[in-house]
Amino acid sequence: MSGFKEPSFADRQKAAQEARKNILNKFRAQPGADDPAVKQRQAERAAHAAARTKARLAREAEKAAKIAEETRLAEEAAAAAAREKEEAAAREAALEAERKAARDARYAARKKKRK
Repeated sequence: MSGFKEPSFADRQKAAQEARKNILNKFRAQPGADDPAVKQRQAERAAHAAARTKARLAREAEKAAKIAEETRLAEEAAAAAAREKEEAAAREAALEAERKAARDARYAARKKKRK
């Protein structure tokens, strides 16, 4: 079995030169900036970017509307709770007044009974 043959300096230089030529040919084969296919891809990218921006703005507007609605509902709930609290306080005050009137009437009846 023969061993591995070490490439010589000339072989390595030739391989490097071939690699540089291949890279240069690959670069030259690419279409230029004025090529219709390149312009079409650029237009498609711009259209996709515009669509993404439009969708993002729509999502943000929807989110802002949702937050505004939630805020409005929270304010309405807070106002309803405050109204309910005021009504409960008013009912309690009226009930207390009725109790006081009944107590005063009993006291007056007791006083009248003594005399």
